[in-house]
Amino acid sequence: MSKENIVDMTKGPIAPQIIHFTLPLIIGNFFVLTYSAADSIIVGRFVGPSALAALGAASPVMNIMLFLIIGICLGMSVLMGNFFGEGNIDKLKSVISTSIITGGVFTLVLVILGFFLSHSILSIMQTPAEIIDDATKYLRIIFIGLIFTFIYNIYACTLRSMGNSKVSLYFLIVSAILNILMDLLFVVVWKQGVEGAAIATVISEAISVIFCVIYVRVKVPFLKFKKNEFVFDRVLLRTIMSYSSVAAMQQITLHLGKFLIQGAVNPLGVVVIAAFNAVTRIDDFVMIVQQNIGHGTTGFLAQNNGKGNSIRIRKGFLVGVKMQFVYTVIAMIIIFIFAKELMALFTGKEEQEVVDEGVKYLRIMSCLYLLPGLTNIIQGYFRGLGKMKITLNATFIQIIVRVISAYLICSYFGIEGFAWACMIGWIFMLAYQFYVFRKLWFKI
Repeated sequence: MSKENIVDMTKGPIAPQIIHFTLPLIIGNFFVLTYSAADSIIVGRFVGPSALAALGAASPVMNIMLFLIIGICLGMSVLMGNFFGEGNIDKLKSVISTSIITGGVFTLVLVILGFFLSHSILSIMQTPAEIIDDATKYLRIIFIGLIFTFIYNIYACTLRSMGNSKVSLYFLIVSAILNILMDLLFVVVWKQGVEGAAIATVISEAISVIFCVIYVRVKVPFLKFKKNEFVFDRVLLRTIMSYSSVAAMQQITLHLGKFLIQGAVNPLGVVVIAAFNAVTRIDDFVMIVQQNIGHGTTGFLAQNNGKGNSIRIRKGFLVGVKMQFVYTVIAMIIIFIFAKELMALFTGKEEQEVVDEGVKYLRIMSCLYLLPGLTNIIQGYFRGLGKMKITLNATFIQIIVRVISAYLICSYFGIEGFAWACMIGWIFMLAYQFYVFRKLWFKI
């Protein structure tokens, strides 16, 4: 495989390697978020608050399935990174082929279950009757597209495990731009409402997959498998399942919490649902960068953990902490100052009630962003060392506390209560993380 397609992060200057590896992840995920953000902005402006609320009700369900797939691929990539760091190419290929087979079957099951159970799940969440049909239509189309989500993520994670985080970025940029254009076509021109937004998203994801597969076949012959190399390794499957199940559970636990919290949002009415949909999109743009700094640090640590290089592990983590702090402070200032303008993007100023609700939330949440920033970089440290169960435990603690807090205080505080519930959850999560982190740090 040519050097341009891989990056060996076990030697050389640390800070530039982490920054160069992380920046494409950040930019790429910004474009990933444009899928849902474009749907919300265009639907909110051209269809109305009820349609925006329908997307808001559907999003937690969609994200559980989406991030379950992403978590599975993330866990697989950590194992790939370890074998690549060791230089064990045969094992690396076995992990890739076994991961594709296992993940593909699992994704197909998710597609079938999600399609047929969408309406029932939304009913359990107490979704208002006036938006449940639109939310169901949106979800069913999105679930069909999950197969493209898996194929893209398994290819992208394979390349990232070998230090190549740029290629998938280029495909995401193209597909994100196409998604916006097709959103305008399906929603604004053809008046297809929330169904049109879902169709635009799935088509864009499919195009991204096509580009990714073609690139790997043409430019990375290393990843072209012969018949005898594309195997299903039952022994490796156990290790893959161990890594992926924990990473997936961490991801799904986070979004299962959002799903449960949506159950507390829905009884507050369509205005609050619409506002909450908008503010969570804004939160996502802030926190996805924090998560990617953690993932970038994970990639660096995983390779060096494979080499047993403890000095680079320590230094790499501290570089990630500095990156996290600088970014988060900048984001806090921007969100606090421009909260009203950001909300107006989703509804237009004429929907003042929705805007006002969102501003209340954002002014509080913007002051709390340092907490998830710190939790994400510590999570990246644990993942890089292969301590996946610790990350799951930390996320599980955060979600339990956050959900309980939301149901206890949000009926009184309204939308602002959800920000306070997040704060309480992050504090409990950090308390656990610091306790475990201190032990691991002195062992290395």
